[in-house]
Amino acid sequence: MMLPGKYLILGLSLLMLACQQSSDQSSNSKLKVITTTTMIADAVANVGGDSLEVTALMGPGVDPHLYKATQGDLKKLRNADLVFYNGLLLEGKMGEVLEKLGRIKPVTAVSSDINPAQLLNSPLYENAYDPHIWFDVALWKQAVAKIAGTLQELDPGNAGYYRQNADNYLKRLDSLHQQVLTEIAQIPYQQRVLITAHDAFEYFGRAYDIEVRGLQGLSTLTEFGLKDITDLVQFIMERNIRAVFIETSISERSIQAVVEGCQNQGHDVRIGGSLFSDAMGAKNTPEGTYIGMVNANVRTITQALK
Repeated sequence: MMLPGKYLILGLSLLMLACQQSSDQSSNSKLKVITTTTMIADAVANVGGDSLEVTALMGPGVDPHLYKATQGDLKKLRNADLVFYNGLLLEGKMGEVLEKLGRIKPVTAVSSDINPAQLLNSPLYENAYDPHIWFDVALWKQAVAKIAGTLQELDPGNAGYYRQNADNYLKRLDSLHQQVLTEIAQIPYQQRVLITAHDAFEYFGRAYDIEVRGLQGLSTLTEFGLKDITDLVQFIMERNIRAVFIETSISERSIQAVVEGCQNQGHDVRIGGSLFSDAMGAKNTPEGTYIGMVNANVRTITQALK
């Protein structure tokens, strides 16, 4: 998808910067890796260990659907040895920048080796898929494997180290996947309905057998209207749902409108808690890791719906 105007200018600026002599190149011998999201940064750090210097462009609470590359980002991308991004149009407003960058250095979409048959189709765009693959831990393992394979290929001297780190981390993800299955299964089936601001949790719902509804579409670029709110209020009342959820990277305004709509109709529904959707928690907190983020979400969901 081509992006006009200022995004084209950003892309051209990136190529110009890449041709300049880097006066501030670090003497550190570690590979410099830039990622778009925090989830990818965490996966890269787990595979790369102390052989990499990993930086995420998008921090906690940042919505990747709306994120625009800054001049500071261009400098980081220029100095990087390699770049990982999600793909599947998650970083829609960075698409052209990443495409141009890929002409001059390794740029890898972590989703690129996932069989399309395992992906959920986008209801909005033809031949496009739901990008929120990290909500299915088993599917996210394939993204980790892609990261590991890319690092082994580009840095063969450390290939064994990356392979061992990846094997250890993938075993931890296997345990996490089983844990989520067990905990979600504790919610009575008729109460197993997850309602959030935007439709980010479909992979989670498919993997862990929980019905999912979002007020907005797959991307927060999608606007919601009065009919969307009215339809969701009606659904909540018909199903006698007790709790809905806000997201850390999205304004509470949309879900609050749903809660108020239910209350106006005489149905008491509450905010069940805040979920991490398109970004992890703050650095140096349990939720600032992928495993910690998943655990926090599952704990919030089960406590509100059981």
